[in-house]
Amino acid sequence: MRCQRGGQGGEKYTDTGDSAAMAATGLSATLDGMANLSYATGWRKYLWLAAGIALAVAGTNGEWAIPLAGWVFSLAMMRFARSSGVWIGSAGVVLGYCVATVVLVAASGSLTVPPILVGCVLLSLLLSVPLLADRLLCTRLPVFAATLVFPATRVALEFLLATFSPLGTVFGPLATVQSTNLPLLQLVSVTGVYGISFLMAWAAPVVNAVLERRAWRAVAAAYVAVLGLVLFGGSLRLALAPSPQTVRVAGISVSRDAEQRMHGLNNFHTPTLTPEQKPVLRKAFAELTDDLFARTRREADAGARILAWPEAAGVVLDDDYPEFLRTARELAVDKHIYLDLGLAVVQAGDPPTRDIAVLVTPDGQIESTYDKAHPVPGMENLRPGDGRVPVAASPYGRLGHLICFDADFPRTARARADIVFVPSNDWPGVARTHAADTVFRAVENGYGILRQTSNGIAIAVDAYGTPLARSDYFASTEHSMVVSMPTRGTRTIYGMVGDVFAWLCVAGAAGLAAAGVLRSSRS
Repeated sequence: MRCQRGGQGGEKYTDTGDSAAMAATGLSATLDGMANLSYATGWRKYLWLAAGIALAVAGTNGEWAIPLAGWVFSLAMMRFARSSGVWIGSAGVVLGYCVATVVLVAASGSLTVPPILVGCVLLSLLLSVPLLADRLLCTRLPVFAATLVFPATRVALEFLLATFSPLGTVFGPLATVQSTNLPLLQLVSVTGVYGISFLMAWAAPVVNAVLERRAWRAVAAAYVAVLGLVLFGGSLRLALAPSPQTVRVAGISVSRDAEQRMHGLNNFHTPTLTPEQKPVLRKAFAELTDDLFARTRREADAGARILAWPEAAGVVLDDDYPEFLRTARELAVDKHIYLDLGLAVVQAGDPPTRDIAVLVTPDGQIESTYDKAHPVPGMENLRPGDGRVPVAASPYGRLGHLICFDADFPRTARARADIVFVPSNDWPGVARTHAADTVFRAVENGYGILRQTSNGIAIAVDAYGTPLARSDYFASTEHSMVVSMPTRGTRTIYGMVGDVFAWLCVAGAAGLAAAGVLRSSRS
């Protein structure tokens, strides 16, 4: 079987042998002879693969992210896959994703143990599935339907990974490199992060249809119309956004001097908490809490009504926890402020610590205590919390909190709030990644976010993703971030209906695959 140019920009398949000879070639030869639609031949097609790998590194939500690269790397890999036989195309795509994933994870500083390398390979295999589905189905379906295979399958995979794996949206969604594109970003208030991923993935088969001259005018017109409508609607939503009242909020991180003093006093490296360790640890941890309380008082005196600490900023022994809370409550009453405290409580037994956020009200009450729901796989030994976001009414709107990695899970972050605090603690290799991902939770749910962090990038955004403040822990010696936060959020369609769009993509991907198989069996 060979693919020939047909009239009107289409293709026709001409049988060059009898049926018995064709059947004898087996499944491998049948698949390898299909869908050679591109014009890159010989070694030239490997240029598309090389370009796809390079662009994938820049087009994924890492420290080298380039928003435009996120739109085009799938296009290049698809050109390679369609220019190759099924087995070579599949192997090339899997290899490309493996290289890009390993480079990104290594750059983040996370590639430290063999299980993580194995995880990279498994993740690469999964991320390859949408391109492989396109490779197998692109000639078995009508052209317009064929262009939907890749985006529907990609979104289905992203959604299932974010919902049922411990990775959340860290390395999955294509959309996460678009956190600064405000008109496009408004789409997630309807579809979640997956709507932008769909548009970005859809570009690859549409452009390939144009290059292959396969009913390209109608396909291109449909894509341009949908993209234009999304950008216009997003711009209109931004233009009509109200201007609510604001409250002065300060994010407080420990000074580097206090951290150095703490490390100088703490010489214990064993997870076992023994009686002889406690006095030394108590003295070391006091360096952190004293510094935090002093900075909190300073910002409260300067006019901040809400003060937020990063994840595990204060470290206290379980025995000292009641006394620590008493000090925090007295400070809240004295300054008439809300305190959102990121704490690590060191305790005997397993797990050795609790990673919590505590909200203290101006009347000295403990409004809520939230345990981190999603420990970082392979890095944190914690007993997860229930993942229910506590929301408290206040004169400054409804206040809630998550902790760091929890904001990478759209389902966990769903809450009806006005301001959500995300105390975090990163490291240089993931500073941009986590900060960018958090922006999507704000727009999805219609609340403002203040993400105060140690060892990373602290940000504040409103309910539309508009940047309000940003502070790089590594580029500044002053680790307080002061911002005027809107006291009212907004209702969103996504906040009401959840992941309906993502489930439709799951159903669509399954339906397109079934239709392709059915059409193939009939032919």
